Amino acid sequence: MNFETTQERSMIRSTAEDIAGEYGPEYWREKEEDGEFAQEFWDELGAAGFHGLLVPEEYEGAGMGMQEMGLAMETLCAEGCGMAGTWYLVLTAGMAAVGIREHGTDDQKERYLPDIAAGDRNFSIGITEPEAGTNTLNVATRAEKDGDEYVLNGNKAWITFSDRADNMILVTRTTPREEVDRGVDGISLFVVDMDDPGIDVSPIPKHGINYSKSCEVFIEDVRVPKENLLGEKDSGWWTLVDMLNPERIGFAAAGTGIGKLAADTAIEYANDREVFDAPVGSHQGVSFPITQAYAEMETATLMREKAAWLYDHGEDCGYETNVAKATAVNAGIEAVKQSMQAFGGWGYAKEYDVERWWREINLTRLAPVSQQMAYNHISQQLGFPKSY
Repeated sequence: MNFETTQERSMIRSTAEDIAGEYGPEYWREKEEDGEFAQEFWDELGAAGFHGLLVPEEYEGAGMGMQEMGLAMETLCAEGCGMAGTWYLVLTAGMAAVGIREHGTDDQKERYLPDIAAGDRNFSIGITEPEAGTNTLNVATRAEKDGDEYVLNGNKAWITFSDRADNMILVTRTTPREEVDRGVDGISLFVVDMDDPGIDVSPIPKHGINYSKSCEVFIEDVRVPKENLLGEKDSGWWTLVDMLNPERIGFAAAGTGIGKLAADTAIEYANDREVFDAPVGSHQGVSFPITQAYAEMETATLMREKAAWLYDHGEDCGYETNVAKATAVNAGIEAVKQSMQAFGGWGYAKEYDVERWWREINLTRLAPVSQQMAYNHISQQLGFPKSY
């Protein structure tokens, strides 16, 4: 790994800072309260080239990697966007772009990647199901071959952007689990058009991040041509794994980004607010907890950089992505918690935004993989017996 700051990385950071300066906390407070998608922000990311960071140059993208994407996400989060800095990039520009780039046919790449890079196409990712939860191997959505088509049926839950996405990468079973030797076999991915009349979407009322909808998706007799298969039939698990590692890196960037945003905001407040004839921040009971969390976030950022470097160089990185996600989330949650404490009662007020960042960052301990499942993966790599 090389920690030298390249011209490209400097440009990504400065561009992200400029965007976050334009779309800062007040903007996101309004979007959250109105439950409104931030189309202007989405378009700005496209104009800046952020949607195309992972798209090869031959398909009108920047041809960069997860190191650059992680930097863009963390900077957007930390400089004022909060969770939106990752949320608006991780699915389409991250997971879908990687899945199609690595496993798509030439036709799929030509059809989807230029639109992704321009910000003209929005993807949702249909993984989670009501009964399967974290155990993706128990996916029950079926894809049955019928001539040159597949017929899709099933239900998905917590599918972000599905209310407005153009397409969804849908995780299905093409061979029942009881008919395969290993649970990872028999899974296939399909690119689905969301305007199909057999797809019904129902938003789920939720605790935060209401500037985008997360929905239940009902799929009934949706027919797709065999050309919509993404990757190899029955081997979709490995296609999905290639998409999940960038997601974990993205949420690691969110953990440290939101945490740094809250901490920096609290530090500014603690310098201005006086209690007992001294700034609040002069008391070590206020400054030390935030300082400790900040130090842990800096360490987690280095682990994210390592995971991204390994991913970009085609190396195994499952252990590193889970360590990065788990440590970044823990450090970020502690930073937001202690930042709210520094504000005292005002930390509970919407006008200071830290309560919203608290709602946002708590999602990262539940998704895209729970902290417990991340630790399960890490513990197996350390030599403990498998627990699930």
